[in-house]
Amino acid sequence: MTFDDQEYLQRYPFIERILISSDEIQLRVRQLGNEISRAYEGSTPIFVCILKGAYPFLADLTRCVSVDHEVDFMAVSSYGGGTQSSGVVKIEKDLKANITDRDIILVEDIIDTGLTIANLMEVLQTRNPRSIRVAALLDKRAARIKDVPLHYAGFEIPKEFVIGYGLDYDEKYRNLPFIGIMKA
Repeated sequence: MTFDDQEYLQRYPFIERILISSDEIQLRVRQLGNEISRAYEGSTPIFVCILKGAYPFLADLTRCVSVDHEVDFMAVSSYGGGTQSSGVVKIEKDLKANITDRDIILVEDIIDTGLTIANLMEVLQTRNPRSIRVAALLDKRAARIKDVPLHYAGFEIPKEFVIGYGLDYDEKYRNLPFIGIMKA
């Protein structure tokens, strides 16, 4: 059984509103997949999914990419169960792939302070990749502390705490097919 966005709102009364609908997400993910396919024609990039939040975005995005590619995963922590980044980034799971002389696409659910992705890019640069680019579903520029390159961005959002489509609150609500804002 599947539910549409409105049915989820009825099931979860704590959601104040839908910020980005599931249809809008799927359309934008297809557009990003086409952009990446054109940019990496003749290359075999490695998509590096930043767990846990980016997994739905990665799954949908890679199905929209027409060039051969590989997938690997990293797990990092910077929130610690709260609603704001602590600024302290801890790598909990590292890559298995050798990325030397490879094109890397870091896949993130959201770029807000920029601290996590800046730290990851610094770490990965020491492994001598050919290139590193960032694909993020959400860009929360208003929260930016560290300026970071964002090559493939889905949506710019306001400085609000969001859930759904992989983003969680205390490990819950990743299953929502849209990006929503919780009631205060």
